[in-house]
Amino acid sequence: MNKVKVAIFASGTGSNFEAIIEQAIENQLACDVAILVCDKPGAKVIDIANEYDIPTFVFDPKNIPKKEYEQKVVKRLLLMNVEWIFLAGYMRIIGPTLLNAYEIKIVNIHPSMLPAFPGKDAVGQAFQAKVKITGVTIHYVDAGIDTGPIIAQESVEIFPDDTKEVLQKRIQQVEHKLYPRIINQLIKQSLKVEVTD
Repeated sequence: MNKVKVAIFASGTGSNFEAIIEQAIENQLACDVAILVCDKPGAKVIDIANEYDIPTFVFDPKNIPKKEYEQKVVKRLLLMNVEWIFLAGYMRIIGPTLLNAYEIKIVNIHPSMLPAFPGKDAVGQAFQAKVKITGVTIHYVDAGIDTGPIIAQESVEIFPDDTKEVLQKRIQQVEHKLYPRIINQLIKQSLKVEVTD
């Protein structure tokens, strides 16, 4: 049976990207990572994709209007039969072109207990606010910034002697387990829905 094809969108170091790929390779996931979409030429995540022989679609948003690059991305994904998009540290707001093409099939992971600390540097925001609990949220993507319906959350305690870096590592450890598990659940549920229709 052919596995569902997914695209990962990432902008940075690619730690979640690598965690997802490793589980896919070990047949722990009901999907194959078909392509990496990256908006930062030179990002470390591209090197990881190359190591695993995963095709990449890299663009520099400074050189191309948003609607145009999203149209190119959609065209490429549809040609590859990509059914789901998972954001893993992707630092751009998804526009209407992608949202319409992949309605309720775009999912993001965010390092806080949304709705607390949306947007950039959520770990830093939580650290500065001196809260005792933060965490990880997986949610559907809508037109807002980290405002889509929540799929899953897991809390992470902030200890008095934590540095931001230590807290970030602990959050990433949760992300690397939670995200692949939720990806698997979502894809298995969508397969069941298609079978019963």
